[in-house]
Amino acid sequence: MPKRSSKTKKKKNPSDINLLAAQIVEAATGPADKDQPEKNPAAVALGRLGGLKGGKARAEKLSPKKRSEIAKKAAEARWKQR
Repeated sequence: MPKRSSKTKKKKNPSDINLLAAQIVEAATGPADKDQPEKNPAAVALGRLGGLKGGKARAEKLSPKKRSEIAKKAAEARWKQR
């Protein structure tokens, strides 16, 4: 007796239209990871190091007057949104 086809796992389509569209595009074009070149670990480490110290190092280099001007501008932008 042949096996029933209903026992095979079938991929269910998502109910969200955006997920369905992404699934269709991936099926048509293949996974997106193929085109991405592998990153150089040394470059990644250097970039992360710069990102971790960036804002603090910049603030230390600024004069108190310039820091105050930047803070006032940021506060105005925050209050403007309300």
